[in-house]
Amino acid sequence: MNCIKNLAFFLISINSLLFSQEPLVKSDSLGDLLKLSKSYKDSVDILAQMVEHHMYNDSRESIALANLILSISKNNNYGSGLSDGHFLKANAYGALQIMDSAMLNYQEAIRFSKLFGSNRNLASAMANISVIEGQNGNYVKAIKLMDTVAKMNLAEKDYLNYGVTLNNRAYHFYEQGDYVNAMKGFKAALNILDTIPRDIFRQGDVYRNIAKLNYQEKDFEDALSYLNKANDIYEKVDDYLFQSYVWSDIGNVYLELKQYDNAIESYKKGLTICEDYGFKESRSLSLGNLAIALREQGKLEEALNSFHESTKNTEHDESMANRIVHEYHVGYTHALLKNKDSALFHLNRAISWSDSLGQANELKNALEFRSKSYALWGMETNALEDLLKMNFIKDSIFNTKKSKQIEQLQTLYETEKKEAEIALQKEEINTLNEKAKVDTLTKGLYAGGMFTFVTVSGLLFFGFRQRIKKNKIEREKQEAIYQQEIEHKQKELASQTLHLVQKNTFIQELMENLENIKNSPEKFKMEFRRIVMLLKKENASDKDWEVFKSYFADVHNDFDQKLKTIYPDISEKEIRLAAFLRMNLTTKEIAATLNVLPDSILKSKYRLKKKLGLDKDTDLNQFLNTL
Repeated sequence: MNCIKNLAFFLISINSLLFSQEPLVKSDSLGDLLKLSKSYKDSVDILAQMVEHHMYNDSRESIALANLILSISKNNNYGSGLSDGHFLKANAYGALQIMDSAMLNYQEAIRFSKLFGSNRNLASAMANISVIEGQNGNYVKAIKLMDTVAKMNLAEKDYLNYGVTLNNRAYHFYEQGDYVNAMKGFKAALNILDTIPRDIFRQGDVYRNIAKLNYQEKDFEDALSYLNKANDIYEKVDDYLFQSYVWSDIGNVYLELKQYDNAIESYKKGLTICEDYGFKESRSLSLGNLAIALREQGKLEEALNSFHESTKNTEHDESMANRIVHEYHVGYTHALLKNKDSALFHLNRAISWSDSLGQANELKNALEFRSKSYALWGMETNALEDLLKMNFIKDSIFNTKKSKQIEQLQTLYETEKKEAEIALQKEEINTLNEKAKVDTLTKGLYAGGMFTFVTVSGLLFFGFRQRIKKNKIEREKQEAIYQQEIEHKQKELASQTLHLVQKNTFIQELMENLENIKNSPEKFKMEFRRIVMLLKKENASDKDWEVFKSYFADVHNDFDQKLKTIYPDISEKEIRLAAFLRMNLTTKEIAATLNVLPDSILKSKYRLKKKLGLDKDTDLNQFLNTL
């Protein structure tokens, strides 16, 4: 289910009482206070509160107020005000998803902090730059920035923001799909934040992130549990904006569970909050997701109205990603309503936009919805053509991700290697210094104590030599581990590249047959049979299986041979099933790959488990992962 995305920008705020979780003073009252302020510093503080007040419901007003802070601060050479002004302006641009401007203003906030000898916004600005780098896919850089921020937090004994930093660092791992390290980071953040009684909404943020991770892993029960925990906290502190986001998240979980009534109820609760407090962007998000739930219930006209309503009265232009998602959902809804022209207008626009902007994932989704639409209209050839294009892009996305993972692993490996070399050099310098001390001390000793001293100094020198040797061995071991990981990833990439080449050949042949149908409709029956045969051949080719098996064995250390050694009577079909399970494919995915029904796979899994002599409490997948 492709839900409308929540592209809210989660930021660390200025470390000051201005941004505590106490309810903000009303804008009118702040305006009155501004008129009565007697110093430029008071004016800057009041304006900063006004910026925060408008941040998520009138972001452009926040930018105008931040500019006023900058003007007052510049006229009075007020360093903290200049840093605050740029920091707040960056936050407002972040809320508007204008990331280039946000980045420039964070950099200016850092520059003025250093220029005037203040650390006021240094850590917070660096943390938010890390968030932007993560959004751009620069995860190694983003994580290193967060590590620097964490050290700054600890040096300043700022344990609250240290917990926040751990949460944001973990989120970078989550975005990469590294859920193990993400969960470790989220738990570490909670361990810190649980001990701090103030700003408890930060705990809610971590609970929400854990829920997102559970959602991705299809653990919907835990996802709901953590979302409810987050909501309880947001209710305690009257954080209405994030209550509205959480209700949308809860709706998404119910949508995935196909509990449409619960999903709609959750979206409507979020909408009520949005309308009461004027949260335009969150309202747009909730309406879009509500429309999807209504469509799944078959309430197509209501769904269409909700989609259209979601684009009205937004604070700023939607990000292109959300506009594309909106277009293909509206297009598919029109297709279900049999409005062919309107459907194609929106679907084609989504495909055109995503293609021109290089947004491969959204292009894949848009092609899938257009393929479904063609199928509804009985246009099988067009449907098949879009489906093939979609699968081609899916493979390309997978290979791009693999390449990026290898690149990041190599960068990390080189960094660790350099750090190890520096550490070794420092150790050697220390050893030379100790040796120099030994020489100096020796000159001042009595001859009677010479034997004892030489023995002790010899042991000291031996100890340093042993430490250098130990460090070198550990470094070499670490290098070997990284090298193995890189080689492993490269094997996976090689395997997928071969698969892509084979699929390209298949697609080319299929496209030629489709072209024949297009040019000579009278040949439809003959060419259609040929296409069906080609598809069957692609789905169940023994040759392809042998090639796959050899590459699988390379990556997974002769997995099939290990199975045959332990269980000589295991069949080729059972090895094939075990291999797919080892790759963590679902029952549905395996069934589609082998061109059989899911029930057949379930029976085969039961027989395989029985043949392997596993009891009912032993998980088959976990057992295969140990081989």
